[in-house]
Amino acid sequence: MIIMQSVKYYLSEHPSIVNFRWSNTQTFGSMWSFLFSSISVYVLAATTLHSFLSHILPKRRGVPLGPIPALHSICISLISAVIFIGILLSSVADIRDTRWFWRRTKTITTPFQWFLCFPLGTRASGRVFFWSYIFYLSRFLHLLRTFFIILRRRKLRFFHLFNQSILLFMSFLWLEFCQSFQVLAILLSTLLYSVVYGYRFWTEIGLPTACFSFVVNCQVVLLGCNLVCHFGVLFLHFVKGGCNGMGAWGFNSVLNAVILGLFLDFYFKKHLKKGKVGNNSGQAVGSSSARYRRRSVSELKSE
Repeated sequence: MIIMQSVKYYLSEHPSIVNFRWSNTQTFGSMWSFLFSSISVYVLAATTLHSFLSHILPKRRGVPLGPIPALHSICISLISAVIFIGILLSSVADIRDTRWFWRRTKTITTPFQWFLCFPLGTRASGRVFFWSYIFYLSRFLHLLRTFFIILRRRKLRFFHLFNQSILLFMSFLWLEFCQSFQVLAILLSTLLYSVVYGYRFWTEIGLPTACFSFVVNCQVVLLGCNLVCHFGVLFLHFVKGGCNGMGAWGFNSVLNAVILGLFLDFYFKKHLKKGKVGNNSGQAVGSSSARYRRRSVSELKSE
């Protein structure tokens, strides 16, 4: 009981969490110039590194990184788990403290509607926005994986660069415009990241992989949940009289649609076709299974 109370205090009731306020003059990383500069440096550094390695190393020869990718994976997994627990506890506390405001706005009436639709006039301050800010900062840690892929696999896909850049950009928009749906999006994303990066750590230290493309299937589930929730936000916006930050939500939806299209194109080209080739091969069952496991490890490291 004492441990639970301590966890609840430090993750949802600490003064630095309760009194958090997103400010363009006081919060680190809150300036538009910082965001665009960071994305530009990320893209430029990744493309430069890929081009440099292509000229100095033989084709398909990677750079050994030792335990660094495994440490990176376990760090992201643990950070994502902390964000998930923190924003969940903070959501419960904010729902408890703001029910009176719901009755005045008449926009939302249930906690689930609050997860999808912030009332008009919501400010980027308080518990859930503190964890939204931590999630935004954690996106910079995700960018390091791009360089691991370049160094180890000598691969640089446009989809990967675009996806990482857009996810960073969207997490900034959530804070800047107090966008609706961000709490549920962070809960879903951090839950997925804690599982996926935990699995990546599992495979990095040499433990067995799943008999299917675990990471890709988790990403499909996340995209599907986001798509359903976006329809829920749109429904509440027109039925309940408006949700906060809908301009940013509309732009966010367009970016999500682009990411979904690129991901589905990648999924069908890289996975379904490989599955058909594997099914048509005349190799023995044992050797096919071994090749599939090796391919699964290779795909995991390149995603």
